[in-house]
Amino acid sequence: MSDESLSQNQVENLLKAMETANLDDEAADSQTTPSDGEPAAADPSSEESSSQTAAKPTDDRGPMISGTKARGPESKPYSPGVLPGARITAYDFKRPERVGKDQMRAMQSLHESIARNFGASISGLLRTMLEVKLISVDQLTYSEFVFSLDNPSCFNIIKPTPLEGHWVLDIAPSLAFAIIDRMLGGDPVPGETIRRPLTEIETRLMCRVVDLFLEQIVPAWENVIKLEPTIETTESNPQLAQIVPPNEVAILIGFEVLLGKIRGMMNLCIPFNTIEKHNAKLSRNGWVGYGKGKPTETTRRKITDSIDTASVDVVVTLARSRIKTSDLLDLSVGDIITTEQEVNQALELAIQDVPKFNASAGAYKGKKAVQIQSMIETKRRIEEPEIDENAAPESTAQEPTDAEIALANAEKLLAEAEKP
Repeated sequence: MSDESLSQNQVENLLKAMETANLDDEAADSQTTPSDGEPAAADPSSEESSSQTAAKPTDDRGPMISGTKARGPESKPYSPGVLPGARITAYDFKRPERVGKDQMRAMQSLHESIARNFGASISGLLRTMLEVKLISVDQLTYSEFVFSLDNPSCFNIIKPTPLEGHWVLDIAPSLAFAIIDRMLGGDPVPGETIRRPLTEIETRLMCRVVDLFLEQIVPAWENVIKLEPTIETTESNPQLAQIVPPNEVAILIGFEVLLGKIRGMMNLCIPFNTIEKHNAKLSRNGWVGYGKGKPTETTRRKITDSIDTASVDVVVTLARSRIKTSDLLDLSVGDIITTEQEVNQALELAIQDVPKFNASAGAYKGKKAVQIQSMIETKRRIEEPEIDENAAPESTAQEPTDAEIALANAEKLLAEAEKP
């Protein structure tokens, strides 16, 4: 069986030879085809060859294959089962596309929120501004992911309970040592390269950072599955940890972390076989439509509890009045300001600057208080009248006040005084 099968290199060479032969035949056909208005020259050798070809019996089963020069009736490479005019795309069997575009979009939206929340939480841990960005979401084989990492590295194997299998969170060495320096009170130096595995103390410090990252995964994945991720082990050599077969497809989520002048990468590797059972929930229809169900008592209770603990501003307006600026400047302690509001008239109580209740002033246990009497009915929105385009426009200009007239006269006098 092995003698009959072709290797990947042989298949690629065969395809290249077929394409080259096809281009040569098209070039030859273009040279022998006469242009418009010019008669084709008679060639006796071509006539003999054509007569010999016509004399040969044809086979209804199609053209016979002889190496790479076999052609169909249209002088094209022989491709059984392919319709004429179909587009042929190269397919790499080493990197099968098992994850659909909808799932990739869902993964990107999931981890964008993780990047924002993780950046805020680690900034509080390190007591400095730290920026985390989602750079890429790709699919590749696990071997390609492992061989693209630095050695040694901060390679964390994660157990995403209740999912089967393991995930990987790799932190670049330059970023890991910069975070450790900051946690120990030092100032990380940009461009400083350290090529050594993490010590036991440094590993435990980085586990605190990884735990912060795992805390942000739980709420982000809540709509798909309730995860309880934990750190199983931390390795320095990524090639020693084979959590899945080398050719297994994995989703690689890349985060860029900016700490001062130091940039580093954090890579989250999710083997596809660990989330394949929940692939339907990651599809576009399931992701967009998820969470649009009818409200339940549990959701109502959660919203009620959140609203009950919210703090709001309550303002009671005693009265409103207008006075002149000169009178305001002449006020002193003990002066009385008269208002247009009666003593027995209800006061307006507003919540978050929105009038809600009518209240009366009083005292309760020796402190000033108000008692709510009634609710303020919300005024209906008055419908705006239709504007007639043919009607003459009304004058909206207001008459100038005395202050505006005096200011205009003063500017006029100054302009005349400046004239020579």
